[in-house]
Amino acid sequence: MAIATKTIRRPTQLQLPITPDNAGASVVNRKDTGFSDPNFSSNKTLPIHRWVPWIAGFSSGFVKSALDGFLNKKKGTVLDTFCGVGTTMVESILGGHNAIGFEINPYAALASRVKANAYHIDLNEFTSIVEDFHRFYKKKAASNYEPQSAPPLGFKTRALFYNPLVLHKVLIVQDFVLSIEDNTLRDLFRLAFASTMVSYSNYSYEPSLGRRVSAGREEIHDFPVAKAITDKLNDMAEDITWMQEQMERSNLEAQTINDSFFNCRNHLSPASVDLVITSPPYLNNYHYNRNTRPQLYWLGYAHSPDDLKKLEDMNFGKFWQTVRDLDRLDLSFALPNTDIGERLQTLRTLNNEKGTYGGNGWANYAAAYFNDCHRFAEGIHYVLKRGGTALVVIGNSILQGVMIPTDEYFGKIAESIGLELVKIDIPRATRVGNSIIQSDVRVGKAKSHHQLYEAVVVLKKP
Repeated sequence: MAIATKTIRRPTQLQLPITPDNAGASVVNRKDTGFSDPNFSSNKTLPIHRWVPWIAGFSSGFVKSALDGFLNKKKGTVLDTFCGVGTTMVESILGGHNAIGFEINPYAALASRVKANAYHIDLNEFTSIVEDFHRFYKKKAASNYEPQSAPPLGFKTRALFYNPLVLHKVLIVQDFVLSIEDNTLRDLFRLAFASTMVSYSNYSYEPSLGRRVSAGREEIHDFPVAKAITDKLNDMAEDITWMQEQMERSNLEAQTINDSFFNCRNHLSPASVDLVITSPPYLNNYHYNRNTRPQLYWLGYAHSPDDLKKLEDMNFGKFWQTVRDLDRLDLSFALPNTDIGERLQTLRTLNNEKGTYGGNGWANYAAAYFNDCHRFAEGIHYVLKRGGTALVVIGNSILQGVMIPTDEYFGKIAESIGLELVKIDIPRATRVGNSIIQSDVRVGKAKSHHQLYEAVVVLKKP
């Protein structure tokens, strides 16, 4: 099966005006600098970015405008400390910059690495291996072939993840992928499978991973698995062609480091980065590792719950469930001239009649998050060159009805370790989908004048 290729034109990215948010007392003046909306939804249709569906992140347009605005088209080294599936990495390479990303989730790290280095792919070899796949699958599916591959033993679900007809097709695909000798081409196939695998399972994202029947949808008893994967491979081929047209082959480096940014000193030299563009997990802490369990197990990155526990322990900010039962978790640093201590203490006194679901557990949760913010800021100070800039996209949160201005506190934390807080912008004054607000069990009702927003904290190393 030959792969059809065509030229893809990316839409013009619009610069959106800043809409100020007046929820909570401001610590720093927010200025209108014309950042584009970091909302990632536009990535779903753009070349390279569209390869892997992801629950969060920021838009390629936001990254591109940041690169143009802060590097002034000069070649530099760009770092994303929580690179996810590689939006910053891809845009940095397209913009002519070296790119470095840290990512603890090995599935996301695979996606980031493959996407950022896609322009090196030999399309003739890629086309040939896809044709081999088509012949292999057609032959095996038409016979009484017994696949050599098997579902990962440690992957447990409450219901069948794949029904028998679908599972047989998936295992044929796995046999072919294991036969690919070239690591780069094999990773393209692994990514094509991993990015489609939930779509023909009995589970779906709503947005968290759950059973289709729980969302009122029927189970999938059969599905054209090979077509779904081949369609994804066709998308990849089109986008690789486009990417190669955008840039000459060069010595640009795109390095995705499958480790926590807290270990950056083991990987990077001090003062080696020109620009940081990143977004740490928000205080509502979407559970990326739990929601990528299928990919982690089927790609061989996890074999037991202990493997997922290791990833959970590495996460930026602790999960509420892991700190709620502690007597008290305090800040590990002092932050004068702010009300962070008072706000956490107020939170700690709320709804104590709910026991482990009361305010003390949520105060522990917030304190753990800001302790990691302090370590994060120290890492930024370590990697940035003098005069270098960091753009940190971060959202506020509402816990037990108490608004937590995460952006303002993080800005003050950064100042306390020697970074300059240039400004805080609000490109998106309202955002939705915060399960912490929506949960009747976990959270008190938010006050009407409180709302969720998304901020860009702009820092500079003097």
